[in-house]
Amino acid sequence: MKIDGGCHCGAITYEAELDPDKVAICHCTDCQAMSASAFRTLAMVEESKFILLSGTPNIYVKVAESGNEREQAFCGTCGAGIYAAPVGEGPRMLGLRLGTARQRDQLVPKVQVWATSALPWVDDIGQIRKVDRQPG
Repeated sequence: MKIDGGCHCGAITYEAELDPDKVAICHCTDCQAMSASAFRTLAMVEESKFILLSGTPNIYVKVAESGNEREQAFCGTCGAGIYAAPVGEGPRMLGLRLGTARQRDQLVPKVQVWATSALPWVDDIGQIRKVDRQPG
């Protein structure tokens, strides 16, 4: 599936080709902290199928619990996360941050990872009262 997107301020834009069956929710504590949310939704994309159309993301290298280094690519202006990738050369898989994709409504997660770190209320989110707009 071909998608496109960009950061919140528009400084970084991209297009990518991805397999919609490789969409996941990640509950790891790094994703919780870096997204400032309960979890992050991502899709695995071959680096060769990800094209930056404008801008250059800043890179922060995070050492994961496993000891592996992971590049965290984000907009230096608005701070929106774009992708994560292993540090190094060679063919890489990017964990594209789906909040930046225009087609995010079409990309339904197929798996939840790091479920052991999931916040306890996440399973009950459908039961929480909904309001259509920002409450006055």
